[in-house]
Amino acid sequence: MMELVIDSIRVSLLNHQRVVILKQKDSERYLPIWIGPPEADAIAVRLQEVSVPRPLTHDLMHNCIKSLGGTIDHIVVSSMENDTYFATIVVRLGDKTVEIDARPSDALALAVRANVQIFAAPEVMEKCGVRLDKDSGLAVVGTDEDANPPTKVGGPVGEEERERLSAFSDFIESLDIGDLDSDGESKPKGDEPVAGD
Repeated sequence: MMELVIDSIRVSLLNHQRVVILKQKDSERYLPIWIGPPEADAIAVRLQEVSVPRPLTHDLMHNCIKSLGGTIDHIVVSSMENDTYFATIVVRLGDKTVEIDARPSDALALAVRANVQIFAAPEVMEKCGVRLDKDSGLAVVGTDEDANPPTKVGGPVGEEERERLSAFSDFIESLDIGDLDSDGESKPKGDEPVAGD
């Protein structure tokens, strides 16, 4: 498993959808995951240590797990199938370990509340991991530079590779990093449906 940390939550210029950017802890690889506005807000509220008068949905879920004698051990972004990420919340109940299937956005919202590690399966990082080229700043897809040199987005590539990279290119070009107010909070723009979560 590869350990990740939440790098940022960003807003797309094209469709105003939110994307959480996870960074591999020991490298410059990133894993972008589209999430819904409520989940983005739930993660941001906790990361920014904003006090809320009543428990939010993910606070309630975390409190239920604790009240039943469980503790969240870690979460894993476990796979990607048909452009949809899957995650697992690993809960310890005494001497038992229970794995709960979840959307990555919900798993991440619980992980920040429980202050636990976030992991991704190696095949997820291999398939979906993005790096930034230090010289050009372009997105680079792939994980093993020695065995299979990555292809820069926009460079000469085959049709199959172009299809695979187009989603990442569109994603990076659509980000509005400046779409933050003075408090560093994302400005909600709507409730459009979100794919990939």
